[in-house]
Amino acid sequence: MIDFISKRIAAKVSLYVNLVLLVVLAIGSFYLIMKQSAALEAQLLERGKTESIVGARMTGALIEEAVDNGVFTVTDAFDTAYESIPDFNPPKFHTKYDFYLDKALLGIEDEFLKDESVVFAVAVDINGYLPTHNTRFNAPPTGNRERDLTLNRSKRIFADPVGIAAAKNTAPGFLQVYKRDTGEIMWDISSPIFVKGKHWGGFRIGFSLERITAAKTHMALTITTIMAAILVASFFLVFFAVNRSLQPIKTLTAISSRLADGDLNQKIEVKTKDEIGKLADVLERLRFSLKAAMERLARKAS
Repeated sequence: MIDFISKRIAAKVSLYVNLVLLVVLAIGSFYLIMKQSAALEAQLLERGKTESIVGARMTGALIEEAVDNGVFTVTDAFDTAYESIPDFNPPKFHTKYDFYLDKALLGIEDEFLKDESVVFAVAVDINGYLPTHNTRFNAPPTGNRERDLTLNRSKRIFADPVGIAAAKNTAPGFLQVYKRDTGEIMWDISSPIFVKGKHWGGFRIGFSLERITAAKTHMALTITTIMAAILVASFFLVFFAVNRSLQPIKTLTAISSRLADGDLNQKIEVKTKDEIGKLADVLERLRFSLKAAMERLARKAS
């Protein structure tokens, strides 16, 4: 390979051009990956904000409708006298409204899980109490603490700093990085829930950082693959173009070789106006001068 390159100008030029192109593509790819990663994060964040706002409004409307229909009172809707459910660790609680949300809210929450990036979508009251979790986290208790910690998460009070901040947050689309007690790290995006004009709690959307990272990695790999393909194609195209452009030099080399061996009869013609054309013109004048000189010497000798 080294021998091939060292003996061919086209290969050398192609190599030099593509080394420069490699640097340009590397810088461009890095910039593009950073730009696209930021755009992907912004897109996901905007989607999470929208989903949390929609979830909050739907939950608030659902609770208000229950109050208006006499299912429970406004006071009951804001019940914080949590009734302990025995034999659970972490502890679980009932309220005066959770029985209704188990039936009415569960389907709404599960709709958000159709977005594959969403791990959970839940409503919590102002103290972090979560009356109804998504179906995937609402499995019947088994007594196995590790399994229940992951799959049976309803009716718990999530009073960790992120949970409390989400519950008491009054700004739409509030972003936090959340480390669940199951070890997962994710985005927690929350929006406030209002019932009859009063802050009831928040609607939390959990976005998987693993899936976000996987999406960014896939995007970076795609860009890198495309840039690599461009570089490979560029090498062959540049080699072809340069090799074709240098074709007259091969002709000049062959003629010059015969000229050096004393053959002065072949006229040198290259129909280009570039440097190669100028070189051909110089060689033709040299051939003509040498031929004239040889003819004069021949006449004197005779």
